[in-house]
Amino acid sequence: MNEDKRTIRVVAAVIENDGRYLVTKRRPTAVLPDLWEFPGGKVEPAEDDAVALKREFIERLAAPIAVGELISYVRHPYEKYTVELFLYSCNLLSDTLTCKGVAEYAWITSKEFDDYMFTPADEQSMNQLLGE
Repeated sequence: MNEDKRTIRVVAAVIENDGRYLVTKRRPTAVLPDLWEFPGGKVEPAEDDAVALKREFIERLAAPIAVGELISYVRHPYEKYTVELFLYSCNLLSDTLTCKGVAEYAWITSKEFDDYMFTPADEQSMNQLLGE
């Protein structure tokens, strides 16, 4: 196994509203196509997590957010790289979401998580959040 794999730092927003969580579906042309995840993306060099998460959220859903505290961290090895996923509790600052960098979005309850195919890192995070 290659121990020299690059590590990618990823941040994602956990946004809850009336018992439903905001999730997004990756585009068919993306890495891990058509899988669901918490909205977010890669942290650029010299960028802090909150700045990266606000930028990525606007790039994906065209809406501003307020970034709160870190609620979960997982490290997940993929074949060619390792993802370090940091989940932050966030609040939407707009009532309007527009799919820009995602195929679609949905508001789902924790009981509906199993009905959606999530990326492995997001699934690991959800299990951690739900205590499974």
